[in-house]
Amino acid sequence: MINPTTAGLILAGILFILGLISMLIRRNIIFMLVSVEIMLNAAGLAFIVAASKWGQPEGQVMFMFILAMAAAEVSVGLALILQLYHQLKTLDSDEASRMRG
Repeated sequence: MINPTTAGLILAGILFILGLISMLIRRNIIFMLVSVEIMLNAAGLAFIVAASKWGQPEGQVMFMFILAMAAAEVSVGLALILQLYHQLKTLDSDEASRMRG
């Protein structure tokens, strides 16, 4: 039988790896933004699992900071995506890397 702490950390690691692979493979900027969100949630899950093992509330506090950072990242990221789409009429990250000016 697997320990719940180990299972939670394995799940967090799998989610982080999936987010990282998706970030490296995808060319669409919105999917890249979602991949970063998956990675942030995996890190938050790891904080909560580790803190619950020791009975400390710091993991939940760190997760609240991660949620606040993710909300700020989404708002800035979506504003940049809208501006990029307005200029290039595409969400392909390869087109954005060719942009000059």
